[in-house]
Amino acid sequence: MNMLAIDKDLNALKNKSYAEHAQSFFKTGKGEYGEGDCFLGIRVPVLRKLAKQYKDIDLSTVQKLLDSKWHEKRLLGLFILIHQYKDNPDQVYKVYTNNFKNINNWDLVDTTCHKIIGPHLFDKDRSVLYTWARSKNLWTKRISMMTTYYFIQRNQFQDTLKLAEVLLDDEHDLIHKIVGWMLREVGKRSKATEDQFLKKHYKVMPRTMLRYAIEKYPQTERKKILNSSW
Repeated sequence: MNMLAIDKDLNALKNKSYAEHAQSFFKTGKGEYGEGDCFLGIRVPVLRKLAKQYKDIDLSTVQKLLDSKWHEKRLLGLFILIHQYKDNPDQVYKVYTNNFKNINNWDLVDTTCHKIIGPHLFDKDRSVLYTWARSKNLWTKRISMMTTYYFIQRNQFQDTLKLAEVLLDDEHDLIHKIVGWMLREVGKRSKATEDQFLKKHYKVMPRTMLRYAIEKYPQTERKKILNSSW
């Protein structure tokens, strides 16, 4: 399977009206977080199916997908890397982390990084996550937190909580959302652990972060927290 064949398949699937919707949904206008991104208009389930079909392509072809101006091509390349990770973990991790510049919207981050970086760092030094969390790049910071979802699923919460503290004062709404979401995931497995974190920080947390974090809390408890009377 070469790039010409992949392009032919993707061009047959593109949808102009859905592409226009995606460009609005993913904030591609001037000054927005996805400024300038381009869409073919292909839905994620279709791309996942194609990734299975193309899972054995060589990494040089994957790199061409990752370098594409088209959002769906980059996402397809990332899905293919997930398939290839088990058989070639070191090289796939290297390709993934060398392509942060191409992982430049929240769906590209949220559907992939914990499935490659997560397992790769699970039994290794994780200090690079803290370097990424202090990056000036929005998506690199989001990758640092989203990666910990893999750890949370295995009942390891320490890095999520420490990174949440690093990102507590971040100004971007998309960082507030990912931190709140991961704290909520911690709480699903250990409410006591989330409670301990929130009792320390809830009065100074960004409102969006806090709302995401306590979304599953009982209504009466949520009200107390939001009123700073917990």
